Amino acid sequence: MSRRARAIAFVAAALVAAVAAAAIADGYGASVARGYGELRPVVVVRAGLVPGEAIGPDEAATALELRRVPVPFVPAGALRDPAEAIGLAPTAAIPAGAYLLAAQLRPPRGERPDPLGLGRGRHPVEIAVSGAAALMLAGAQPVGQKVDVVVSAEPTGSGPGRTYVAAAAVPLLALAPVGEGTEASLAAATLGLTRPQALRLIGAESTARKLTLLPRD
Repeated sequence: MSRRARAIAFVAAALVAAVAAAAIADGYGASVARGYGELRPVVVVRAGLVPGEAIGPDEAATALELRRVPVPFVPAGALRDPAEAIGLAPTAAIPAGAYLLAAQLRPPRGERPDPLGLGRGRHPVEIAVSGAAALMLAGAQPVGQKVDVVVSAEPTGSGPGRTYVAAAAVPLLALAPVGEGTEASLAAATLGLTRPQALRLIGAESTARKLTLLPRD
């Protein structure tokens, strides 16, 4: 066999070995994932975060990333969406490769006063809700009380739509009807929400079938 033929045979054998190794590694990874069960999204720090500096949308997109990790390895309080960190500041330096935990984040110092008494990290946000007339039955005054915001999602495929509480025990600051005689009793509700709650509800407004306020007992 000539030198050139031997070289070609060597390269071919190396390629076959590389493909086989990749297949074995993929199979092993899948086996490990099956062994540890369900995977859950978790936010991981891609570039180190500096304490006291608020995380903006650009930094959330570049310094944070979403990974899927077996549930047993997810630490308590780990964020599931980089958007949940926007507007908050780390209380201490967080190195690259670490999970991002809710306990590591706080509103930045020097935050404006809270004249409405909503508590730190809450701001008034207006959303459109359905069935608001039911809150006013028997002369009840829901404004000033706490409510749950229930989202009824559109059906996916042949399955039924999902209904879930997207924000629990949030203060209702104002409630005003939208239009007259609408079948859905639409209203504009102003709620005291945290940033993650506001982002969830704003997203649900554009994709869900309806948002409903449920009074707390």
